[in-house]
Amino acid sequence: MAAAAATAATKGNGVGGGRAGAGEASGARKKKGPGPLATAYLVIYNVVMTAGWLVIAVGLVRAYLAKGSYHSLYYSIEKPLKFFQTGALLEILHCAIGIVPSSVVLTSFQVMSRVFLIWAVTHSVKEVQSEDSVLLFVIAWTITEIIRYSFYTFSLLNHLPYLIKWARYTLFIVLYPMGVSGELLTMYAALPFVRQAGLYSISLPNKYNFSFDYYAFLILIMISYIPIFPQLYFHMIHQRRKVLSHTEEHKKFE
Repeated sequence: MAAAAATAATKGNGVGGGRAGAGEASGARKKKGPGPLATAYLVIYNVVMTAGWLVIAVGLVRAYLAKGSYHSLYYSIEKPLKFFQTGALLEILHCAIGIVPSSVVLTSFQVMSRVFLIWAVTHSVKEVQSEDSVLLFVIAWTITEIIRYSFYTFSLLNHLPYLIKWARYTLFIVLYPMGVSGELLTMYAALPFVRQAGLYSISLPNKYNFSFDYYAFLILIMISYIPIFPQLYFHMIHQRRKVLSHTEEHKKFE
C-alpha cells in the first residue's frame, strides 16, 4: 500500500505516459494519445473525480469549522470518500482496454491498495475510524487527488498551467510521508481489534483444508512498506528533477 501513497507523482490516467510521470516519464518518446471519444470520456472522468475530491475537501473544512476540532472528521466525509476512491477502479479498466498507456498490473496494485485500506481496514474495523491517523491519510489523499486529476484534465486539453505541474511534482515531498504514516498508523491501530474478532481469518479444520490469518496478513503489508517506500520516494524525487528542469529549460528557449 505504500505505492498507493505515491499517487502524487506516479499515477497515469490518459495523458500518455503511464503512472510513472503521466507523460513526462517516457522521456523524449511520445506515445500516441487516445482518440477523440476516449479523450472526451477521460476528460469527463477526470473532471468528475476532481470535483469529487473537492467535495471531500470542502466536507472536511466544513466539519472542522462546525466542530471546532479535527477529531473524528472521517464520519463527515465517509460516504464520498468511499465512493470516489472506489471509483478509481475504473482506472484499471482504462489501462486494460488501452485508452491509457499504463501497466495494468501496476495500476491494479496502486488502486487496489487504497481500496483495501478504505474497505478492508477502515470500514471493517469501526474502532479505528475515530483515530487521527485516518484523518492524516485522508488529507494527504485529498490534496494529492485534487492535484492529480486536475493535472490529467488540463493535460488532456493540452493546456497545463505550470502551477499545477509544479504542485504535482513538488507537494508529494510532504504528502507521501504524511499519507504513508497515516496508513501505517491506521493498520497498526486496527491490529488488536482484528486479532480479537478474528476478522476475515479462516481457521482449520475446514472442508477446504485452508487457513488464513488476516492479522498476520496486515503485519506483512506493514512490513512491505520498508522496501517500497524509499524506492518510490526517491524515484519521485528523480522524476521531479527531470520534469521540472525540462520545463525550466523549455521556458528559456521561448
